[in-house]
Amino acid sequence: MPPAAGRGPLPSPAVTTSRPRTVRKVAAVAAAIALTAVLAACGSSGAKTSDASAAGDTSAEDTTPTTPPGPPKTSCTQVVHIGDSTSVGLTSKDYLPQPLTRIDVQYLVVGVEKFRPEISGARSIVEHLKGQLNAEDVAKQVKATGYQGCWVLALGTTDAADIAHGSSYDEDERIDKMMAVIGDDPVLWVNVKTLETKGNWRNEVMQVFDQHLDAATARYDNLHVYDWSSVVQDPWFSKDKIHYTSAGYAQRAHLIAQALAEQIPA
Repeated sequence: MPPAAGRGPLPSPAVTTSRPRTVRKVAAVAAAIALTAVLAACGSSGAKTSDASAAGDTSAEDTTPTTPPGPPKTSCTQVVHIGDSTSVGLTSKDYLPQPLTRIDVQYLVVGVEKFRPEISGARSIVEHLKGQLNAEDVAKQVKATGYQGCWVLALGTTDAADIAHGSSYDEDERIDKMMAVIGDDPVLWVNVKTLETKGNWRNEVMQVFDQHLDAATARYDNLHVYDWSSVVQDPWFSKDKIHYTSAGYAQRAHLIAQALAEQIPA
């Protein structure tokens, strides 16, 4: 059964301890990307010449292959990722034993040079669990360091459940709290979904949070919403209907990084 509201989603096998770190650029990653682009170009360069060209018509279109553009890039060279337990698997060796599938490398691929994970199970914007910092407090700590960069917020699952449980803080108040701390920095907010049909964690209340999140983009020009709820597939969810399988986390890591590049492009 899902945990009671205020305690957050079910604990994941390995909760990531939040601490800053600089992502090292792995030459092999860049080389693999470049090689993929070259192979793609070579594979598509076998276009047949026209009859006019074969007859010696020098006006025929040049079919010299060109290297296609690389993967999309973001202008966000620094990213703070604040998330609840639905983000734990993104950096976990238990869920994603292959480093290339984890979100730090996926961010690196789209141009993020410094990645700071602030991820903790059962995190919400307002409520605290077992003395841990809530998302608002984490953001305040980051801003106190003088940070000026991009933010990815994978929050709302616990918040929606807490609201359903009877919290006096509604969706707009929670969103406004985060945006007030962040200020004018670019924000990509990943919306939420579960497969639950009953209780505080039911997807019905997640959809309400998502609606408020969409409406908030009219109040904040720097707020971008990634519609994860429309792309996540049912088989990606784990048995608890809230978290994800290893395959689901691999997809989540890749797609969040791609969304960052598409919505806050270089």
